[in-house]
Amino acid sequence: MPWSILTPDLCAHWNGHAVSFTPGVTRSEAPTEDRLEKTWRSCYASIFNPARLKVQAMRNEMPKKCWRNLPEASLIKPLIASAIRTTEAMIANAATEPHKSQKAPESSMSKHKTSGGDLETLRAEAADCRACPLWKNATQTVFGEGPRHARLMLVGEQPGDKEDLAGKPFVGPAGQMLDRALEQAGIERKKVYVTNAVKHFKFVPRGKIRLHQKPATPEIRACRQWYERELASVKPTLVIAMGATAAQSVFGKITPINRNRGHVIELTDGIRALVTVHPSYLLRLPDADTKAREYDRFVDDLRLAAEVLNDAHAA
Repeated sequence: MPWSILTPDLCAHWNGHAVSFTPGVTRSEAPTEDRLEKTWRSCYASIFNPARLKVQAMRNEMPKKCWRNLPEASLIKPLIASAIRTTEAMIANAATEPHKSQKAPESSMSKHKTSGGDLETLRAEAADCRACPLWKNATQTVFGEGPRHARLMLVGEQPGDKEDLAGKPFVGPAGQMLDRALEQAGIERKKVYVTNAVKHFKFVPRGKIRLHQKPATPEIRACRQWYERELASVKPTLVIAMGATAAQSVFGKITPINRNRGHVIELTDGIRALVTVHPSYLLRLPDADTKAREYDRFVDDLRLAAEVLNDAHAA
């Protein structure tokens, strides 16, 4: 669970991967209880399932006179009522039999292939994406960029603070490190299509700071349609998934990095894939020797990608 410790002198933050430090904040800059309560109420409403509601357990753990103090208590009755109405409406609208001549529905991927088409059209459609709640707080959708038929596609996690403001992928510190590593590996950045698994910046405000948060699986799934359509449009020879979130999007399931790193993996339609770390992981490493060693491994992964592309071109 991400957490923060705020003091007037110094603040410490854990984002699920590493601890970072920021300048201290005043009490007026710190999140108020009301803001935190609002966040929890929103979260509770989104995960509410009446089948899992254990009122008896709540009764055993907390005296009835204290129930009204629960932030989510006021939500339970209307949420149950809404669930009942939704269920009754589903029952009333009975399923219809498909017409015998009706074709079976296309798979998600095949639909995206037919609509992969023009990247500018996809970018325009993604600008209005509301498939998950992340668009509400983000500045804008950060779509992929690069040549229409790039042979190499790089997939990252999500846009960061700099990318969210600029509307372009990998323009912040992680992007600068990526540019340097690509150059050392003999790959021209301008010939690479670069995108992210999740197209909106997910963060938690900490005073004047927007602290990065790792995307959750529902958010990755909601955004995967855009990656699939980018893939169908660009048709690269090789895809590199940088980080666990990118790997989950590329392969459609949780894929460990270290176990699959250094191996060429076959995707559909002859497209191949590699897995490596995200450049931001290298930035978070506190030890200089470890950072240098891991950076060299990252460059080696990119060199392997260059070899795969050269072999494919020769073949």
